[in-house]
Amino acid sequence: MSNCELMKADELTRRRFMTNAARAYLGVTVAPLLGAGLASAPLGAQSKGSGPGKLAEHVIFLNMSGGMSHLDTFDVKKNKDVAGPVEAIASGAEFNLSQYLPKTAGVAGHMCVINSMTSKQGAHEQGQYLLHSSYSPRGTIIHPAIGSWVVRLKGRKNTTLPGFVSVGGNPKNATSGFFGSEYAGVPLGRPDQGLKNSKRANTVGAEDLMKRLAVADAINVDFHEKYKTPNIKAYDSLYDEAIKLMKSEDLKAFEIDQEPSKVRSAYGNDRFGQGCLLARRLVEVGVRFVEVTLGGWDTHYDNFTAVEARAAVLDQGFSALVKDLEDKGLLESTLIVIGTEFGRTPNIVAEHNNGRDHHPSCFSCVMAGAGIKGGTAYGKSDRSGHKVDTDGVTVQDFNATIGYALGLQTDKVLKSPSGRPFRMAGADADLGKPITSIFV
Repeated sequence: MSNCELMKADELTRRRFMTNAARAYLGVTVAPLLGAGLASAPLGAQSKGSGPGKLAEHVIFLNMSGGMSHLDTFDVKKNKDVAGPVEAIASGAEFNLSQYLPKTAGVAGHMCVINSMTSKQGAHEQGQYLLHSSYSPRGTIIHPAIGSWVVRLKGRKNTTLPGFVSVGGNPKNATSGFFGSEYAGVPLGRPDQGLKNSKRANTVGAEDLMKRLAVADAINVDFHEKYKTPNIKAYDSLYDEAIKLMKSEDLKAFEIDQEPSKVRSAYGNDRFGQGCLLARRLVEVGVRFVEVTLGGWDTHYDNFTAVEARAAVLDQGFSALVKDLEDKGLLESTLIVIGTEFGRTPNIVAEHNNGRDHHPSCFSCVMAGAGIKGGTAYGKSDRSGHKVDTDGVTVQDFNATIGYALGLQTDKVLKSPSGRPFRMAGADADLGKPITSIFV
């Protein structure tokens, strides 16, 4: 092997050793935070002139996984052949909502509904990948998730906690791709499980821990002299980051059981609602990007029964989140997003117990808070909700708008290790443009 290959092998071996050692000796799973200090310096944050009057500091992305039916939620049609049994209710805004979203109607004054979304991906995995990265999947590279882009360009606000947390979703949607592990989202399967392995192991006393760290520092001296590279310096910061995490008072933000029972009940006694509560607690302590996933929207069969059940969960969790953020003075600094990979077909499939199939050519998404013009709608679908009528919005445009709310340069080029250029808002041919008119 060449010297270069030997060095790479040494680095890989050392990465495994240090990660496993930290897990064994400190009791901390530190992989998501490796080199986290590098993630605290913004690369693309802009002045107020490049975004809304007041830039957002945080994003809560509510992912409706499975393809939420726009026609039964945010874009109800009068034509009964399309609407089926669903009725529209007034919201006091520029848009009507489904009868399944009565509590959401109460916070409509903070929302902008985008009824002209369109995507080129009509399969779930590919659609979710596009929604989360602005790129179609490729076999040769893994693109960073939007949450990772936000942390990379905006920087971490709280330097002792992860900048990106994903609750209840597919861990693939929290990947940092070629950015490196310091920008990856920390996946939590359940909102009530806390941040696992974030405390000192019970078998290791505080004094013994410091002794072990001193021994590790002594062992590291010769290695540091031999290999003076940025990666080695990043590995050296691993233990410091783990200690900071263990000592952080903000770890309590993950303990949603500390909330009064009245508050927890307001969000709904389900994983999504409690995930929304956790998201509020995390942005309260400075976490940049939190994603909470609500699945079950793949309604090929018995669409109306399934959508009614899913919408009830969304309705309670989302409306409680908006109200809670407003009460705590956090709504102006937090962009709340409801996103999905595509919509459902206008035609109702009777032989599938009134189901709806995949429909990427037209669907709905929502933005609220963070300088959004409340009570407004952007874009229109045609009479049946089959295709976009006016002001089409691509998935890349949608993600560019998230970046714009944060004051990020979404067309800024960052290169992969192989030298290929990438942007938060997608490739040249599909480069997204922010919808600036929906902001105050």
